[in-house]
Amino acid sequence: MTKLTTDEGQPWADNNHSLTAGNRGPVLLQDYQLIEKLAHFNRERIPERVVHAKGAGAKGVFTLTRDMSDYTKADLFNGKGKQTPLTIRFSEVAGELGYPDTIRDVRGFAMKFYTNEGNYDIVGNNTPIFFVNDPLKFPDFIHSQKRDPATHLRSEDMQWDFWSHSPESLHQVTYLMGDRGNPASYANMNGYGSHTFKWVNAKGEAYWVKYHFISEQGVKNMTEDQAAKVASENTDYLIQDLYDRIKNGDYPKWKVCVQLIPYEEGLNYKYDIFDVTKTVSHKDYPLQEIGEFVLNENPENYFNDVEEASFSPANLVPGIEPSMDKLLQGRLFAYKDAARYRLGANYEHLPVNSPKTEVHNYARDGYMSQGQNGDVNYEPNQYEDAPREDPHAKIKPFAVEGEANSYKTYDEDPYSQAGALYHVYSDDEKDRLIQAIKKHLGSVKSHDTKVRQTKLFYRADHDYGKRVADALGLNMDEITE
Repeated sequence: MTKLTTDEGQPWADNNHSLTAGNRGPVLLQDYQLIEKLAHFNRERIPERVVHAKGAGAKGVFTLTRDMSDYTKADLFNGKGKQTPLTIRFSEVAGELGYPDTIRDVRGFAMKFYTNEGNYDIVGNNTPIFFVNDPLKFPDFIHSQKRDPATHLRSEDMQWDFWSHSPESLHQVTYLMGDRGNPASYANMNGYGSHTFKWVNAKGEAYWVKYHFISEQGVKNMTEDQAAKVASENTDYLIQDLYDRIKNGDYPKWKVCVQLIPYEEGLNYKYDIFDVTKTVSHKDYPLQEIGEFVLNENPENYFNDVEEASFSPANLVPGIEPSMDKLLQGRLFAYKDAARYRLGANYEHLPVNSPKTEVHNYARDGYMSQGQNGDVNYEPNQYEDAPREDPHAKIKPFAVEGEANSYKTYDEDPYSQAGALYHVYSDDEKDRLIQAIKKHLGSVKSHDTKVRQTKLFYRADHDYGKRVADALGLNMDEITE
């Protein structure tokens, strides 16, 4: 057996589970294998983004229609009628800059709010869930979506091999292979913050929150054949559609909704609310509309306004904090690290990334640094006019417990929510789902991969698995054994 090691030759004991403080986390910074894996992954492509390379962007404004100060002290959510400018970027996950943007894929949904207390980013997708829930697996997942290192071709074999060995991906795979894997336009898809975040009000009371952005244009999708036809005619169809809508004054809008979950209830919910492969039932915690955002301005220069835009879930403002979500914890490091690699140490000085508030800190120099003065660059210091800490920004303390170890991530049921999603689909949607799986999984060379993945579908729902098996010509005895 070939032993897994780090680049320094050190044995690697667990390549699937991050080192956390107790079963729920948070992730420990001492997990150097996780840090090195993510840091190396962020440097694998130059100069385009490692993930979400191709996309479209626009500018707009968020209007708060319901004051949320009872739940969070975050300025952008305080004061009915408050308006906050924003930049948004929609994107594809797997393809490169020149790849057709109508190919079946998850779509990125990244927003930067220029608030009165600095930038706040929500970096999600057009899906409320994700494929993996441990940051240690993220680079491997993306590798499986990218190009085969031998042939340099996109490979169904690679991605289905990974998915079939990662049962936690089943919910997202069911979503991706469904109709919403091919949105008709960026304006016709919903967006989600995906993770669970923590809201804290001025009294120090905490709530869990999940973000939902509901398209006011309605959700519309392409069929597999329509998407392929469009890809052959215009590889930039989704980019052009968004640009043309805004140019023609047909400004797309989204309702901003949240699920609010009381702190203790969230810790004891029937599913782990920090598992990004799971959703929280709308019946248990209904969507609450709190505002609307509209996109009303195209980029003046695509490179400046979109390509150089950098988003990170670590861009938080007072009143909004991370949760113990392990994948989120890894993203807090990875996104800013990727931006520093791709754009340089001073990427936050670029206009699209620069906040609308004044910036005062002790960071200095680095590539492309400009406009610095001779002020003191260390702390503590004796100078009264030097920047000082703001107690308003202090996070709410939270308890951690348990032994530091590499834990299996969350619960052992990756199947029930995927089965529930299958039952949400109409009969026509189920037919298209099965046909999409037949096309993509059916092209895989490995019989074992087909069987292994179909077993996951069967465990999610017997009808689901049987229909996939029939479509692929598999023997049900192999699936049910």
